[in-house]
Amino acid sequence: MKDDSSKSLETGVRPVSPYDDPKAIQGEITAAPNSNTKRGLSSRHVQFLALGGCIGTGLFVGSGASLSTVGPAPLLMGYIVMSSIVYFVMNMLGEMTTYLPIQGVSTPYLITRFTEPSLGFAIGYNYWYSFSMLLASEVTACGLIIEYWNSPVNVGVWIAIILVLVLLLNVIAVSWYGEAEFWFASLKIIAILGLIILGIVLFFGGGPNHDRLGFRYWKTPGAFVEPYLVPNINTGRFLAFWTAMIKSGFSFIFSPELITAAAGEAESPRRNIPKASKRFIYRLFAFYVLGSLVIGVTVAYNDKNLLQGVASGGSGAGASPFVVGIQNAGITGLNHVINAAILTSACSSGNSWLFAGSRTLYSLAGEGQAPAFFLRCNKHGVPYNAVLATWAIGLLSFLNLSNSGSTVFYWFTNITTIGGFLAWVIVAVAYLRFRGALDFHGLLSSRPFITPFQPYGAYFVMIFVSLLAITNGYTIFFPGSFTASDFLVSYIVFVIFFVLYFGHKVYYKTPWIVKVSELDIFSGKDEIDRLEEEEIVPQPRNWLERVWWWIA
Repeated sequence: MKDDSSKSLETGVRPVSPYDDPKAIQGEITAAPNSNTKRGLSSRHVQFLALGGCIGTGLFVGSGASLSTVGPAPLLMGYIVMSSIVYFVMNMLGEMTTYLPIQGVSTPYLITRFTEPSLGFAIGYNYWYSFSMLLASEVTACGLIIEYWNSPVNVGVWIAIILVLVLLLNVIAVSWYGEAEFWFASLKIIAILGLIILGIVLFFGGGPNHDRLGFRYWKTPGAFVEPYLVPNINTGRFLAFWTAMIKSGFSFIFSPELITAAAGEAESPRRNIPKASKRFIYRLFAFYVLGSLVIGVTVAYNDKNLLQGVASGGSGAGASPFVVGIQNAGITGLNHVINAAILTSACSSGNSWLFAGSRTLYSLAGEGQAPAFFLRCNKHGVPYNAVLATWAIGLLSFLNLSNSGSTVFYWFTNITTIGGFLAWVIVAVAYLRFRGALDFHGLLSSRPFITPFQPYGAYFVMIFVSLLAITNGYTIFFPGSFTASDFLVSYIVFVIFFVLYFGHKVYYKTPWIVKVSELDIFSGKDEIDRLEEEEIVPQPRNWLERVWWWIA
């Protein structure tokens, strides 16, 4: 199959859309996205934005609500299981992205290419509005975190400042975004490492009051909140564990997709994407699992300060179990340092979600699934119209001024979490078809990046995450718990997805399924192969560079 994707990659001219050729609808031809963007993200940028972008208020603050709801044992187990799910999702995206890291690539583009256009269209907009709402969620959290210092300035002013900041970092040049995210991520990684070390110190009684905590709070008041939903202890513990997994989804959701979003603008993608993918899970497991263990050791689930913080808003630093644990240990002043770290973390995540959302919209436009003006880039290769459109959705954060922050945050987190679960199921479907297409052409063993436990990991994600998505709102069906608003926030994502999917399929008359043998696995690949062959791989000049390259 001969393609002219390399020509479009060199000239920056928008390639033919799948909707311009009826053959493309059948999966015979898939054009590469538009390529006006530039590869301005270095290896350290990719490494840190992949990890740093996903560490936001979910871990630092949202874990407090989970702890108070279910207890420390379900919280820890939920993070462990969710880490394993993210491991498989990261591997699937890592393989597909490394195989085809063309400029303008995104997760929806890969789904469209390896499934069919209607599914890619529906999931593409699911990604876009989820990324946009995550931006609004993190910006809302920023305002509430600043309120911890009893700021005399109206919270709306802080929200506006954060919004302008992330806009400037994203709209000027991708290197600005990458550099800002590198330092943001560095600060939050230092913070979480410091908190883990502090938790170990408090565990052994090294705090100012020399009170050896051990697993005291796992014994009293207990490892589980009991009774939980039902009088039967064992059933209640299982439901607490299931609830913890659903709630922990917000902390992890869409984190693997950040690497794919950056691939089209990353230097040496065939080298940097596998490196980021391999190291991602170890860092994620260490920070989230150890972090949740520290939370359960240093704070009781019925701690009055924790409950008060959760009840007063649930998104500010007062609800952070890390801050509560520090205050309980009698360490003065450190709570303000941690609050500043949480604020930096929220800004970083908002910065990352704006980047991911704008590149998703840009990729949709490159496929003809969004208006063409989203393809326009400035001289630095930034799709500024896509950035502005995504940023505009972030203005929803001002709803916090007329409604309670906890309600707004609750809606945002639920909608994005379920949207993320749905997306991961579709990623697994696309990955299995990607493998099938490679196998059909006898290329399965020639993948530039091969990960373990596949395709079994993809089947695990499809089945397990589907159950999480379907049961995410199960608690509302208990007697006396049902409300129309809770039902909508738990399941409206499915309605939006199917309206987009069937609407697109009816309008464009796309086929219900594209045969694996007809999937395009070649367009754009020749150009990437050529760039990989011409690349000069730098070598570390001294031991310091070797250590840095191992870390980053």
